[in-house]
Amino acid sequence: MFLAKLLVFIIILITGTDGYHASILFQCTYISRDLSDVELIYSISFNKAVQIQFNSTFGKFLGFTEIGVKHAHLSNNDPQILSDISNLVNVCKHYGEIGYPAIVDKFVQPKIKLRSMKLVGRSSPAVLVCSAYDFYPEQIKVSWLRDGREMTTDAMSTEELADGDWYYQIHSHLEYTPKPGEKISCMVDHGSLIKPMIIDWDPSISESDRNKIAIGSSGLVLGIIIATAGFIYYKKKISRSTTHRWSLI
Repeated sequence: MFLAKLLVFIIILITGTDGYHASILFQCTYISRDLSDVELIYSISFNKAVQIQFNSTFGKFLGFTEIGVKHAHLSNNDPQILSDISNLVNVCKHYGEIGYPAIVDKFVQPKIKLRSMKLVGRSSPAVLVCSAYDFYPEQIKVSWLRDGREMTTDAMSTEELADGDWYYQIHSHLEYTPKPGEKISCMVDHGSLIKPMIIDWDPSISESDRNKIAIGSSGLVLGIIIATAGFIYYKKKISRSTTHRWSLI
């Protein structure tokens, strides 16, 4: 699942008169909507270099410098310190319960369209365009699948645009040479979706042919309606004419 991460930062800066400074960073990361996978990262830095860090996913301290390694070792062997720092995850959950739903509720699902097009002056390979419209927020992933596997070798390009009304659109192009029996799909992953949306390409009929069929079908239906109305009118006219002749006799 591809969900935008919500981060909450709490930074404490300590600056000495000699120009040295230390900082403590609390970083809360949320991925799932039910806040079941909250991650806390607690870092202590000196002059912008991280010395020691606690990651709730790993449940222990990590040292990044010589002195940081020593402090990490001491902290990891102190159950009380590990318990106290682990309990800070509840602080992350508290902030998440306040802010995360407000952000999630702003998500708008994309409208997806898959079509083919011809490049001017070229007969092959074919070009497929997968477009996603009117989605929010901006973070989105569009990928191509061949027989269920993500494609990485064919020429692809992605164009991302802002609609100007807080929504976004994206267009991904794929150049490919059709092969009998293979299935080409466009997969769109966005924070508004419970799972990625997959649209399969149907090469049996082109978009222009679909339009022609739609127009032809509309014309056929209209023709049947007109013919039926004409037949009813004709029957009524014949019936009136016959009645009139009998009245004269």
